[in-house]
Order: sequence, then structure tokens, then C-alpha cells
Amino acid sequence: MSRRWLTGVAAAAAAATLTLPAAAAHAAAPKPPATAKKLFDAWLRADRSAAAKLATPAAVNALFAYPFRAPDRFAGCVGGACRFTHTSVRVPGELNGLLMIVSGAKVTKVYTSRHLSKAAVAKHLLDAWHKGDRDQGREVASAAAVKTIFRVKWDPKGVPYTFQGCQASVCAWSYEGGAMLMHVKGSKARGYEVRSIGYVAD
Repeated sequence: MSRRWLTGVAAAAAAATLTLPAAAAHAAAPKPPATAKKLFDAWLRADRSAAAKLATPAAVNALFAYPFRAPDRFAGCVGGACRFTHTSVRVPGELNGLLMIVSGAKVTKVYTSRHLSKAAVAKHLLDAWHKGDRDQGREVASAAAVKTIFRVKWDPKGVPYTFQGCQASVCAWSYEGGAMLMHVKGSKARGYEVRSIGYVAD
């Protein structure tokens, strides 16, 4: 055997030894679907202790406050965003269930469909726009309504919006030069959602 061959074998073995721990650590890292499903199962069992090991306190509180029956379909994950949706019941909002944001080994935020009044959904959607948080908007509004309101970025230095209340199926926000009209649908029993948004000029 040549010394060159023996040196090459030794170098290869050393390299493998160095990379094994890193590979093992990577393999051991939980993937978002596994973390999300474990949290969902803990919620189904009403096991807050188990849920607390998998999610932040705010995420646990949001999940355990969910007002509807449990979603019946795991819709998969896009990156660290994992969805559980309803197929047998209709709930308000385009989100249609639960959205868990997974970071590392924990769920850091849970978005949920909401059971709210007309005025509350209007205010929740406006707050989502202010924050630039489309997922919050999807909790209480249709995809079309979210797309409309987020078409323009909120300008904190722009004109203020003043809530004028809700009349029948319309909740209005006035501002200098016009108004934004949120058209809501739903009922007290099921909750309301913003279906569409229109604008009028003075």
C-alpha cells in the first residue's frame, strides 16, 4: 500500500467523523408539520401542559380559545406556516380554521378564525392592515377583502380613519376626502366576516 493511499483514507475518515454530529443534529431537528401536529393533538386532548412544551404562552392561549369545533383537515405547511382547515362546517374568515407559525422547535403564533360582532371584525381587519399582517386579516375577512385593503400600504403619517359604526351589513370608516365601507356577512350565532370593501369620495 502506498503512503498516499493511506493518507487519503485517513483524511476521508476524519472528514466523516466531523460531519456525522452535524448531520445527526440536522436530522434530530423537528420539522414544522411534526411540531404543528403535536400541538394540535395536545389541544384535542385539552392538555395545556403538553401544549406549553410545544408553543409560546400566547400561542397556547390563542389555540385554547378557539370558539369552533376542531378543524378536520391538515392542509400542510408552507415553510413554517402550517394550516388546519374545516371541510364540514363554515366558519368566518378566509383562514377557515387554524394557522400555526413554527420557528425552530416551537409554535410561536397561532392565527384562528374568529367569532366576533360586526363592529369587532371591522376593527380587527383595520388593525391587521395597520400592522401589515395579512394573516390576521384572514381571520375575519374573505380573500377578496384582504386583497382590497392591503392593495395600498397603511401610512401611519397619513389621514386618520374614524369608525362610524355599522348599519345593516355595512361598517364605515371615514377619513378626510372619503370613506371606506366594509360589507359584512354572517349572524350572531355564527359570527361575522368582512366579505368585500368599497370606497366612496366626498
